Amino acid sequence: MRHFWMLLVFCGLASCNLWVSKDKKTQEMVDQEIQAIDWNNVDNYPLFENCDETASKIGQRECFEQELLSHFSATLTEFEFILGSEIDSTITVDFLVDKEGKITILEIVKDNEIDGQMPEFEGIVRQSLKNMPSLAPALKRGIPVSAKFRLPIRLRSN
Repeated sequence: MRHFWMLLVFCGLASCNLWVSKDKKTQEMVDQEIQAIDWNNVDNYPLFENCDETASKIGQRECFEQELLSHFSATLTEFEFILGSEIDSTITVDFLVDKEGKITILEIVKDNEIDGQMPEFEGIVRQSLKNMPSLAPALKRGIPVSAKFRLPIRLRSN
């Protein structure tokens, strides 16, 4: 009976984490926490200076989108495009707001009709994003993170 109790105590001690170092336990907890984070969503959107950082996530998103669109509208109204035929097309601009709040264009997808009639349009979009007012980066758990966005631009002539 004494051997049984010793065997039981030995198995109990061998199966628990008493022999695992604190560093390893900490690393395991960090790994579990990282896997639990939804990296596809940010906690706070990138913010322009006139956006309220205490607003709800939806409010921050709306302010970000509104400022982005108003900046694009202001830039595009500065140009007059002469078209050979009517256009009804959508351009998509994929861009990244990095950890410092800087914007980098990843890709601009447009069709050949826009390239043929408005070859300067891509340059205008690039310049518009480059001249964007300063941004505070997106936040995930209070830490600045890079965030990728897609902006559709609908072009329609009448």
